Formats: sequence, structure tokens, C-alpha cells
Amino acid sequence: MKIASYNVNGINGRLEVLLKWLKEANPDVVCLQELKAENHKFPKLAIENAGYHAIWQGQKSWNGVAILSKTEIKQLHNDLPGTDDEFTHSRYLEAFTNGLVIACVYLPNGNPFPGPKFNYKLRWMKRLQEHADSLVNKDLPVIFAGDFNVMPTELDTYKPEKYVENALFRPETREAFKTLVAQGWTDAARTLHPDKRIYTFWDYFRNAYGRDAGLRIDFFLLNKNIAPRLQHFEVDKHVRGWKGTSDHAPIWITLADQ
Repeated sequence: MKIASYNVNGINGRLEVLLKWLKEANPDVVCLQELKAENHKFPKLAIENAGYHAIWQGQKSWNGVAILSKTEIKQLHNDLPGTDDEFTHSRYLEAFTNGLVIACVYLPNGNPFPGPKFNYKLRWMKRLQEHADSLVNKDLPVIFAGDFNVMPTELDTYKPEKYVENALFRPETREAFKTLVAQGWTDAARTLHPDKRIYTFWDYFRNAYGRDAGLRIDFFLLNKNIAPRLQHFEVDKHVRGWKGTSDHAPIWITLADQ
């Protein structure tokens, strides 16, 4: 089974890119982030014509998450448990498909640091930790996939010194992610490539893609039930070089059959 994740950075504006990649990569399940579209503007017909069922949670101008699957999808949650009175964002979607629970995650950016957006990021991560803790030991396969907006180690950024005061690289953010993974989750990329520099995001400015000045901020986290089935992790880096593309590249894993 091939499972992918892609921050599309505007699904309607980059629909042609998304459909081209879907045809080329042919994943079984896809998590999409940063739709930047209200629910009624999700391109349902185009996605169905590409061979996928879809569920989504949109938001005007910002955020938004979706899960695509070649088989039927049953929605489980359209937000994390708990509430936050300060913000209501479309950042989490959880479903059952292909015999597994898959959660699409778009974690808050949190910049500028310090400030209310950073504080919100940490609260959101705490909610994610609490929900993840209830799933990590489940006797069924669970995967968290998406844009976590965190660089866990210096290996995950081309220039660590540049990001010392950035919310994605702050010690508080990295510690929160470390706490999450320590529950028993498997970071697919690091498990298969422990010492490799892997980037999933290249800024639009200063020729970042051409210089390979990237960041690793997109992840697959696998619970204990499904981690032994992990076979491959890859970044479709070439997609970042396409015309009109997102600043993220799609990432994907393959899983052995049960």
C-alpha cells in the first residue's frame, strides 16, 4: 500500500499540479493540507474523476485538510478532541480507510515568536499529544500524516543558526514533538534514513529550491501496530520544481501487506 501526504498550498490554484502528481505517483491514500478553500469550493468532481473518494474540512482563505482514498472512506473526526476559544482552524481530519485509521495533520506555524500564535501552537500540540496517546497502543493500524511545522533536529534544516528564534525550531516546539514521538510513534523518514538530510519544503524566495536550502517539516508517524509494515519512505522532490507548484513536495511511504 502506498500512502502519501502533500501540502498543496491552495488546492484550486494548484489543481493541475495535484492531478498531474496523482496520475504519476498513483498513491492509494493521500492526506492533503492547506487547501485554502471553503467546503463548497473543494474540487470534488475532479478528484473523483482522478479515481479517488474524498473527505475534507475546508476554511476560507487559510488552512483546510482532506483525505483521498481509492476505496471508501469513513470520517471519524473533523477536529482534535478538546476546544480552544482563541482560534477555530481546519487543521485535523481523521478517517478509516483501507483497513487503517489515518489522520491528516496541519499543525499551526506559530510565528512570530514570542506571541499568541506561538502559544496557540503549543496548546494545539498538547491536544495532539493527548489524542495520539489514546491511539498509539491501539490494536489496529494508525498513521498521522501531514505538515507538522516542526524541525525536530539540526539535520532537518539546511541552516540551523538561521532558525534559532523561529517557532518551527524553538526548543519548546522540538520538545513537544519529541514528547509526541516518545509515546511510541515511528517517524518513518528517520527510521529508514537516520542520518540523511531530507527536506520536504523549499521557500519560494532566494532560489531556495535551486540551492537545496530546505526544511523537513512533513511527516509520517506510525503507531506500534503498523510500524513493522513500513518498507519505504520517499520525497517526490521533483514536483517542487514544476511550474506553479506548492512550496512543499509530496512525501510517501509504502507498507507491506498484512
